[in-house]
Amino acid sequence: MSRLAAERDFHDAQARERRDAQRSEDRVFRDEDYLGHESWIQPAFALLGEVRGTRILDLGTGHGMAAVVLARRGAHVTGLDLSVGYLSEARDRAAANQVAVDWVQADAEHLPFPDASFDRVWGNAVLHHLDIGQAAAELFRVLRPGGWAVLCEPWGDNPLFRWARRRLPYLGKARTADEAPLRSDCLPILRRWFPELHWEGRQLFASLHRLWGGRPKAGSLEFLDDGFLRLLPPLQAWCRYMILRLPRPE
Repeated sequence: MSRLAAERDFHDAQARERRDAQRSEDRVFRDEDYLGHESWIQPAFALLGEVRGTRILDLGTGHGMAAVVLARRGAHVTGLDLSVGYLSEARDRAAANQVAVDWVQADAEHLPFPDASFDRVWGNAVLHHLDIGQAAAELFRVLRPGGWAVLCEPWGDNPLFRWARRRLPYLGKARTADEAPLRSDCLPILRRWFPELHWEGRQLFASLHRLWGGRPKAGSLEFLDDGFLRLLPPLQAWCRYMILRLPRPE
């Protein structure tokens, strides 16, 4: 089975489990429910800037919550995913929240859009499933000159986190066989297409909340992170997650 087929089957199965566990009323949500569910989402969304009237690709839309939030803010959103199951959930969620989104089933290494189709691209935990060089080339192609992508990705330069991923049970650990967190050696590949790439790390101490399950207890750890990462910026390279801003040159 090909890598992409294995990814599709994994996420289709995951989507079936979610559908069995959800009630229809669970699909209605507030923006804050999505923006606050992980500590990197809100600051990453801020990097998209003003989105009203822009064309945005939600790359790997999954459950569709980001697409709904962007549509509520006045963007023209296209949600793309490899998984038919997740697209079905996303479509139902958009309808429940009364917003219009265009949905496309395709893989992110071969985007079915003309050149310069989008002003922005948003993606959360998508790039590390892909061939990074191929995905970067496609992002560059579909972004208009002067547009940019904002991607949030698991980061693998911290050896303690690498050990934990291999050895420890924690909330949300399920993953596909071929995925791996991005590492610093991925950045030169991205910079071939996006030389002005900017990155910032999120979740150092706050990653511990995954061991006890849920974010309500993570607030003090996130406060600790904010102080340490502000005073010692090099520690960002040891964080669990990375926010990447990829501007396409004019």
